Amino acid sequence: MGKKVRLERLLANLGYGSRKEVGKAIKDGALVLNGGALLDPSAQIDPDTLKTATFDDEPLDPVSPLTVLLNKPQGYTCSSDELGALVYDLLPRRWKHRDPLLSTAGRLDKDSTGLVLMTDDGQLLHKIISPKIHVQKEYRVTLRDELQGNESALFATGEFLLTNDNKPLKPAI
Repeated sequence: MGKKVRLERLLANLGYGSRKEVGKAIKDGALVLNGGALLDPSAQIDPDTLKTATFDDEPLDPVSPLTVLLNKPQGYTCSSDELGALVYDLLPRRWKHRDPLLSTAGRLDKDSTGLVLMTDDGQLLHKIISPKIHVQKEYRVTLRDELQGNESALFATGEFLLTNDNKPLKPAI
């Protein structure tokens, strides 16, 4: 049995709206569990009991911790600060309002594609991105020009630059 929280606070933290907005929606019968509407926004409830609940006839989003493995397409940036297309744009819109927010574990360049782990679990994120804990990563690259035979040595130098990037990549083996 987990820690109980107010329904309106829980749904607001999941990004469904402000506490006032979700409180009204709850009173209007938007939150359903086991075929019955939960109508009291101030009710204290264990979030684990809501795994089969629906909100506006859709399954309720998972509560924290939430971890997502996203196949990032080319053209999206793994940042929440930059302009243009962001990986966050590929997620349900309300997830931008979750508390805590999702963060990416590392990044892939805008021109890169591949799997990106996103989580709101701070401990997991720390275990993956902390420089003290070395999580091995594997990348597959496509070169614009034909192989010359010295590419592996170039990647190992740590002097390799991506197009439009001013910071060299870390050495690779």
